[in-house]
Amino acid sequence: MKEIKIESTLYAFESLSKVPKEIQNLMEIAVEARKKAYAPYSKFNVGAAILLENGEIISGSNQENASYPSGLCAERTAIYYAGAQFPNVKIVNMAITAASQNQETLEPIPPCGACRQAIAEYENNQEESIEIYFMGVSGKVVKSNSLANLLPFGFNKSNL
Repeated sequence: MKEIKIESTLYAFESLSKVPKEIQNLMEIAVEARKKAYAPYSKFNVGAAILLENGEIISGSNQENASYPSGLCAERTAIYYAGAQFPNVKIVNMAITAASQNQETLEPIPPCGACRQAIAEYENNQEESIEIYFMGVSGKVVKSNSLANLLPFGFNKSNL
């Protein structure tokens, strides 16, 4: 048996004010999107904002449904809209923020597994990394230079 060791490097900023101005703006748009979340069941509001290579910014929030599997996370809402409206434009950055209505959310909240897989599809197709920044309501902001850091051994079309 051979051991396989996987390492990822992420970067933590002390606060939103410490990230580059362009990312602060993107995160502020994600915060505004988070305020529009429809989360009556989980009480967990998420907002995402995506900067495209052409300068367009797309945002999305989570949208829940009484039939739980029918809802959609903020990250997928935004990335699918970007793919539908700008199918050949590369995604440069993604900002994600989450807030619980039940408790303070001060730790950075990364994308869920399903969203990681969706983002991986876009990153794989564009053959360029997508920088991902994520945070809670406030506090630290974590940066990943690529979705591959968050989803090692990702599944993609080469596996089919």
